[in-house]
Amino acid sequence: MASCTGEASGVTGCEHYTRGCQLRAPCCCKFYTCRLCHDNKEAHKMDRFKVTQVQCLNCKHIQKAHQTCERCSTVFGEYYCGVCHLYDKNKKQYHCDGCGICRIGPKEDYEHCAKCNLCLPLSLKGNHKCIEDVSRQDCPICLEDMHTSRVCTRILPCGHLLHSTCYKALLKRGYRCPLCMRSVLDMSEHWQLLDEEVARTPMPSDYQNMTVEILCNDCSSRSTVPFHVLGMKCGSCNSYNTTQEGKTQAQP
Repeated sequence: MASCTGEASGVTGCEHYTRGCQLRAPCCCKFYTCRLCHDNKEAHKMDRFKVTQVQCLNCKHIQKAHQTCERCSTVFGEYYCGVCHLYDKNKKQYHCDGCGICRIGPKEDYEHCAKCNLCLPLSLKGNHKCIEDVSRQDCPICLEDMHTSRVCTRILPCGHLLHSTCYKALLKRGYRCPLCMRSVLDMSEHWQLLDEEVARTPMPSDYQNMTVEILCNDCSSRSTVPFHVLGMKCGSCNSYNTTQEGKTQAQP
């Protein structure tokens, strides 16, 4: 496997991509197997779109960026994009002009949403909440880039995005979007169980007639409901994902 510094011992690429060439970084003129290898080693980032030369890992010939070596005919990548200068094995990739980068397909299963500025599965066409340029924001969990990340993203019911790995980590400790606090799962069964728990746990007599003003994080409605230490139930959508807005007060 080729090392990240360019001392190749084969034509399998690096830990990030399967490819038979190295890219000459336009910023420092050094050869790296991919932009990620470069960025992990240098104090600056490589602009992949400005790459003009590659070096064959087989015969070491330096040449213009193409899919096949002009000297030994080594195929640098089953997939090649002349815009992103992406070489890799075939993963049904396609270049999206709207996203400005390559995506893993197949292309016919995705459509670019102009408002979200992101390719989304056709199953979400007309069935998702649009947030302008949503993928151009950093992941709210790990604070890393999402638009160009090799880690898949997960679109939440509220329209926000998380890395899929961060989404799995989120579910281990909570159920709410870290940005808007809306539930990321169907919590209806859990709310029914909480109804039963509340019914089994009456408040002390001093608190039985207390009410409180709440804001529901799921439906954004405000209501005045009975106060209970286990949770305050939204009067509109029955969610317990609520926030207390006012002080508790006794009913007249």
